[in-house]
Amino acid sequence: MIDVVAEVRGAQAVVALETTLIAHGFPRGEGIAVGLESEARVREAGAVPATIGVLDGRVRVGLTEAELARFDASARKVGPRDLAAAVAQDAVGATTIGGTLAVCRAAGISVVATGGLGGVHRGWTEHLDVSSDLGELARTRCVVVSSGVKSLLDVPATMEVLETLAVPVLGYGTDELPLFYAARGGPPVSARVETAADAAEVARAHWELGGGGLLLARPPDESLDDVEPLIEHALRDARERGVSGKDVTPFVLSWLHERSGGRTLAANRALVVANAGLAAQVALALRRD
Repeated sequence: MIDVVAEVRGAQAVVALETTLIAHGFPRGEGIAVGLESEARVREAGAVPATIGVLDGRVRVGLTEAELARFDASARKVGPRDLAAAVAQDAVGATTIGGTLAVCRAAGISVVATGGLGGVHRGWTEHLDVSSDLGELARTRCVVVSSGVKSLLDVPATMEVLETLAVPVLGYGTDELPLFYAARGGPPVSARVETAADAAEVARAHWELGGGGLLLARPPDESLDDVEPLIEHALRDARERGVSGKDVTPFVLSWLHERSGGRTLAANRALVVANAGLAAQVALALRRD
């Protein structure tokens, strides 16, 4: 059911990448460019990229450029619960971070790069909506490198769930969780690290103690500190239009990109690629024996 390309099987340092970001995280045609740029950044650092998705009735670990092009807006968004159905129904399945982590657990990959982790959605007290990313991270021995959690989430509530699940949240050169577009302003992290090697050392100790996943939060290089009002406006607009569930994130991202004059789009692309580069450094520090 899982096909791992030879390059990934033989590599000592591997970084897994999701395909939902390619299919649903950017405007039409731009997702594949970001995916390829992320893969290139991983290779530049000396590691091997393993972009994960479902194609032709198989879970694929490692995709060609032509295969990446099949993950467009029509692709099914695939979390861990959806993997089996996507395989059995021969769907083009774009994996979320939760879905990617589930495959990494089976394939023995210990580093994942993304833009932002999923978590507890705003308004959860009225309508419970918690991403499967959190549960998968807790049970998978993997380091997820991101710029915090997705910008449209309830960040304090997400941090509380991560604490409950015993997931260490490491700040890369920061004492507070980045807020995706903004470098500062989030809750305190559980520990600060200064280098990829420091993060790898914490990960090894956590795993030796029987722990699961860790989140390594890297602040964006260019901080956009005026995005929060736009996010609140976008979420109100989504509610008024009846947008819900898995459609909220792409709606909000598109809304932000348009109303910010493209600033959030450029920031999103830059942080995704930079996170892939840091993930490669962590993978090298954790290289397979």
